Order: sequence, then C-alpha cells, then structure tokens
Amino acid sequence: HRADLILLDIEMPRMDGYQFASHVRNDEKLKDVPIVMITSRSGEKHRAKAIELGVNDYLSKPYQESQLIASVEALLGRTL
Repeated sequence: HRADLILLDIEMPRMDGYQFASHVRNDEKLKDVPIVMITSRSGEKHRAKAIELGVNDYLSKPYQESQLIASVEALLGRTL
C-alpha cells in the first residue's frame, strides 16, 4: 500500500526529516506523496530547506489543529 500523505518531523532518530524527505522525493513510487513537515524549528532557513527538498507544507510547533486540517484537506483535495 502507498501512503496518501506523510506527516514528518525534522528531528528523528537515525535519519532526520530532511534526509527522509529527500529519499521520498527520489523514490519513483513515493515522489508524488504530499509531505507536511511539523517541527519545533520555526526559523526561515529550516522552512526554506524543507521547501527546497519538496516538502508541500511546513508547520511550526505549536500549531493550531485547524492549520493542520486545512493543509491536509488542501493537499488531499477532500474534506476531513
């Protein structure tokens, strides 16, 4: 099965979120799966790096539930 959407943090064990996003974008089977990065890193340099890697949306913690729902609905093209 293929994921409809990936929710991703930058800080993860073994492989950071940037590396994971890069692997996803370079995988023929997964490259079109939308990625929403949710992280405590709110700096513009972190956001820019994520967008450069192909992340579709970037939410800084703490985020509003309505922000996440709106992002997911927009990326999936349907209402949750």
